[in-house]
Amino acid sequence: MSDDFYCDFDRDYLRDKFNMEREPDYRSVFHQDRDRLMFTPAFRRLQAKTQVFQAGEYDFYRTRLTHSMEVANIAKSIAVWLRTAQAEVRVDPDLLEAICLAHDIGHPPFGHAGERVLNELMEPYGGFEGNAQTLRILTRTIYNRSEGRGGMSPSRALLDGVLKYKRLHRDRGGETNHFIYDDQAEILEFCFKTNYLAKNFSADNVNAFKSIECQIMDLADDIAYSCFDIVDGYKARFLSSDRVSTWGENKKTFDPTQRKYLDELSEMMAKNTLQPKMNKIIGELIKSASLKPHNNFMTSRTQRYAYTLVRKPEAEIRIKLHKALCRELIFGSGALQQIEFKGVQILKRLTETLFENYLGTSSRPAVLVSGDVHRAVTSVETKSERARLLCDHLSGMTDAYALRSYKRLFDPDYGSISELI
Repeated sequence: MSDDFYCDFDRDYLRDKFNMEREPDYRSVFHQDRDRLMFTPAFRRLQAKTQVFQAGEYDFYRTRLTHSMEVANIAKSIAVWLRTAQAEVRVDPDLLEAICLAHDIGHPPFGHAGERVLNELMEPYGGFEGNAQTLRILTRTIYNRSEGRGGMSPSRALLDGVLKYKRLHRDRGGETNHFIYDDQAEILEFCFKTNYLAKNFSADNVNAFKSIECQIMDLADDIAYSCFDIVDGYKARFLSSDRVSTWGENKKTFDPTQRKYLDELSEMMAKNTLQPKMNKIIGELIKSASLKPHNNFMTSRTQRYAYTLVRKPEAEIRIKLHKALCRELIFGSGALQQIEFKGVQILKRLTETLFENYLGTSSRPAVLVSGDVHRAVTSVETKSERARLLCDHLSGMTDAYALRSYKRLFDPDYGSISELI
C-alpha cells in the first residue's frame, strides 16, 4: 500500500531519556508502533478491566480489550469507506489500528468510576485522566527495563492520534476532566513541533483540534460503545422491548426521528434480532462519515490535519439516543451502581493507604506494593513524583488484581507469606 499520504514529519518518533533510538527494520514505523503496543503487559491487562459489566463475570460481555479491538476494526472500515469518495485520503491501517488499540490503555480498574476517584485523590498532584495516562504509558512507562521504566519511542502520528485532549491540567478552569498532565506539554510540542497550540487556541477549544486518525478513532469509539453496550445490556436483561418502549414513552421531547429509532430497537428486542440488526446499524453509521477540507496552521506540514470528519445528523441522533438509553437504563440501574460503588471504595481505600504510607513522614515506609514499584517510589524525593508513580501502579491494576490487593491488605483471613504481590 502506498504511504505517500504521510511524510517524514508524521513518521518521526520520540527520542529522549525515556525513549530509545529505533534500529532499522523491515516494517514501517507505523507497523512497528502497532506491534510494540500489542505485545505489552499494559495492553494485555485490558482483558481484565471493566467496560460495562465487571470483567470476568461472564464470558460474552465485552471488556476493555474486546472493546479496543472492535474500535480498531470499525475505524479501519471507516477509513476504507472514506477512500471510496476521496481516494487521495489513504489513512494507514497499521497506524489507525495502533491508535485504536491504545486509546483506552490508560484507563484504570472499575471503569469511569475508577477514573473519577483517582482524579479526585490525585488533584493535589496534577490530577488523573485516562487519556493523559495513555500518553504517559506510551512515552514513559510501557516497558520495564533494567534501568527503569521507559516508553516505546512512539511515532509522532501515533501520539497525535491518541491525543483526544490537548488541554493541560493547569488550563482546565472549572472542568474536572478532559485534560493531559502539565509535564506532557513537551509531548504536545513534539507532536506539533511548535507551541502554536497555545497561540492559536484558547484552553476551551483546543481539545477539538484533532488529526484525521484521531477523528476516525473518536467516531469508531462512539459507534462501538453506543451500539455494543446496548447488545450487552440486552443479553444481561437490563434492556427489553417493554422497558425500552416505556422509557421512550416518558420522553416527551423526543422528535419523530428519535422515536423511529427507538421503535426499531424495541422491535429488534421483541423479535430477538438485536445482534444481527445492530451489525447492520453499525454499517450504516460507518457510511454516515464524510470528509471536508480544513485549512489550518498544520496543513503545510502534514495531510493529517487537512480534513475534518463530518457525521450525518441522523447518525449523531442515533448515537446520542443509544448513549442516553444506556446511561439511564443500564448505568443508572441499582445493580450496576452498587458494583460501581464497591469498586470505588476498593480503589479509594487502596489509594489512600498507599498515599499515607509513601507520602507521609515515615523515612522507612512499609513495603505495600511489589518490590520494583516500592524501590521506584522511595527513590524519588517529592510527594508529587511519588504520588504519580503510585498512581501508575494503581491505574495499571486489573479489576481482579485491585480486589486481591485490597483483600491482602485489609482482609484478616486472606493472604499468606508465599503469595506474590
